[in-house]
Amino acid sequence: MLSLIYAATLNGIDASIVELETYISSGMPVFSIVGLPDIAVKESRDRVVAAIKNSMFDFPTKKITVNLAPADIKKEGGIFDLPIALCILAAIGKIKKENLKKFCAVGELSLEGKIRRVKGVLPISLALQKNNIKDFIVPFENRQEASIAGTANIFPFKTLGEVVQFINSETFIDSYKYDDTESFNNPITNEYDFSDVKGQKSAIRAAEIAASGGHNLLMSGPPGSGKTMIAKRIPSILPPMTFEESVETTKIWSVVGGGFCGGLIKTRMFRNPHHTSSAIALAGGGPYPKPGEVSLAHNGVLFLDEFAEFKRDTLEILRQPLEDKKITVSRAKNSFTFPASFMLVAAMNPCPCGNLGHREKYCVCTPLQINKYRSKISGPLMDRIDIHVEVLALKLSELTDLGSVSESSANIKERVGRARQIQNDRFLKTKIYSNAQMQSKEIKKYCVLNKSAYEILKMSMEKLKFSARSYDKILKVSRTIADLDGVQSISANHVAEAVKYRFSDRNPI
Repeated sequence: MLSLIYAATLNGIDASIVELETYISSGMPVFSIVGLPDIAVKESRDRVVAAIKNSMFDFPTKKITVNLAPADIKKEGGIFDLPIALCILAAIGKIKKENLKKFCAVGELSLEGKIRRVKGVLPISLALQKNNIKDFIVPFENRQEASIAGTANIFPFKTLGEVVQFINSETFIDSYKYDDTESFNNPITNEYDFSDVKGQKSAIRAAEIAASGGHNLLMSGPPGSGKTMIAKRIPSILPPMTFEESVETTKIWSVVGGGFCGGLIKTRMFRNPHHTSSAIALAGGGPYPKPGEVSLAHNGVLFLDEFAEFKRDTLEILRQPLEDKKITVSRAKNSFTFPASFMLVAAMNPCPCGNLGHREKYCVCTPLQINKYRSKISGPLMDRIDIHVEVLALKLSELTDLGSVSESSANIKERVGRARQIQNDRFLKTKIYSNAQMQSKEIKKYCVLNKSAYEILKMSMEKLKFSARSYDKILKVSRTIADLDGVQSISANHVAEAVKYRFSDRNPI
């Protein structure tokens, strides 16, 4: 008595299709699962036995062998409960074998036979097309997530008994269709608004430029000057995600789980890890590597408050994703590459006491203490941050000025949207979404300077000793400033403003 069904396992944020075979033979009652299962898969035996019996089916008292192929790929989680149960029922004649083998099924079973949601359904759904599998049985709570890809017929169920009746053609249901207009286009309001910010026009301008071009931003200033306040309002001016960006983000969160409840993620993530976070928490990892904070912030914002308080080795993790927009986590048996195209927003104090450069307070730090504090952030890492801006402490008169109202996020977002639309048209039919993602080829093509702009950049390079990477960053930021002005040509004032945002190069740390 042999039966077969397709299942799936996760490898990083991708999925591999698994052929699940069950063979029932005479002999001592033994239930074994082979094919490199982890402990959670082995525990499926007890859940499957109870679920089958409580669904009013007889469980065979014979030797049962379940094989998960290919055998050299690690299988983990309770995702195999449902396909194992279906395969056993097919082997004893309760399900038509010829119907079963065309399905892929995933789901965790409760002891009473209910089907619980599982992680990673979207990557599995995307993998089905490559393997020419058209019918996908999923837990009812995973129905939206599974249907996002639109590559398979999705059949959601709540109990094991319902699945058996469906496969045996005793009941009929239509495949579930995802309504993208219901979830993708609904506007989401942000609780933070730039109109709440007092003063800090230069910092708000820097945040607008950063949002317009997807540039990394570093704000340096004394405690209470508004750095965190500004950072938390940046998502309110970012443009909506494209459908492709939403699918990429949803795929990551589908694997991680967390607060993800299914459906297409349409808002850009804002991740704010504590400065005590480890390198693994930031980069991702574990025995079976999962995405870290840099990947959870993909297509969104990664905010690192108290930037200089992070451990140096933790911050050095950022070098690869800031440059390549992805991160590779290597283990002895395999390596996994996770997407990590995020906008880095960092905030730090200028010194340990925080008062260096304060208008009214005195700094009590020695030069040695200041150098030691700033040296926690390496030069190459600082070089990868496009925009550096100083946030000065506000005077009492500025704080209490009721007539001073900052521009609203809605107005800023409108300008950011126009600049991003120019970039979308510029990079049409490419995988580039913003100016910050341009490589050397695109920089040469789209960042052509007129004579006066070139002279300013040349003089700045010679006087301030900018690195080659800083040179490229200035060109990218200049391009974004020109886009905000709605002009094709990069002029001298655009370059001059971009150079202004390299203050850490003028005052190296």
